[in-house]
Amino acid sequence: MQIELRRRQEEHVRIYFEKTRDEQIRRTLPQNCRTVDEALADYRESLKPGAGSFGRTIYADGKYVGDIWCYGLEEEEEPDAMISYCIFEKELWGQGVATEALRQFLEQIAERFQVKTVGGFTFWENKASAKVMEKNGFLLMEQFVEDGVESCYYQKKIEM
Repeated sequence: MQIELRRRQEEHVRIYFEKTRDEQIRRTLPQNCRTVDEALADYRESLKPGAGSFGRTIYADGKYVGDIWCYGLEEEEEPDAMISYCIFEKELWGQGVATEALRQFLEQIAERFQVKTVGGFTFWENKASAKVMEKNGFLLMEQFVEDGVESCYYQKKIEM
């Protein structure tokens, strides 16, 4: 399967927002935006010079199937960025799409932003997301409970 990362556009934000209204996805992916307008506003902020976030779309064999992004850029503390990703096409879950997308994305942000450490959160029950990070060299740093949900924090040092 050919996995590639492409530039995000407003049409992607609208599609992503609608696809991630799925109840199963909402249980595994915390979401800040409650409306498509909020999602579009966040997207527009990410396009401004010096933005603290950066994202790409994930394509599998030419089809838009998810998003990957980082946030917390330009902050002084470690890690240099936090990552998040979602494959909204469930028939592709477990097929290595997120693992390959994350591998490519880490290369891009290391080069573009000179990040040296990257972190990521996932719910403890979301074993698939943890596995994606582990396959990309992230180490489990902490387990904790937040808002009654068991979660974990992973981190990776990027070597160039």
